[in-house]
Amino acid sequence: MTVKYTEDHEWVSVEGDTATVGITSYAAEQLGDVVFVELPEEGRNSNKGDELAVVESVKAASDVYAPVSGIVKEANSELEGAPETVNQDPEGKAWFVKMLITDPTQLDAMMDADAYKAFCADL
Repeated sequence: MTVKYTEDHEWVSVEGDTATVGITSYAAEQLGDVVFVELPEEGRNSNKGDELAVVESVKAASDVYAPVSGIVKEANSELEGAPETVNQDPEGKAWFVKMLITDPTQLDAMMDADAYKAFCADL
């Protein structure tokens, strides 16, 4: 399993041709208390950079972007009933979607954990 990160603070865990996508701990901290999550429909085709989901907190609403192009295979419906999970376990139980990756070369441009940590240190 490989985990990659975007400059928009999404994480992607890759197993075979499936990407599990969520927001990073840094993003969850910046948002504050999450009160609502809107997830995409299963079967939706998304291009890299498309709005994939919406996260609302007591501070603001924020878009979650597709870190890679693909087809939504599964949405984490548990988040809709328990949005606070995003704050409690953003890089674990609070994954947003599982996608079938249609262009795996897009993963090459993403950061590994060390590069993402350095990126966040400069913010």
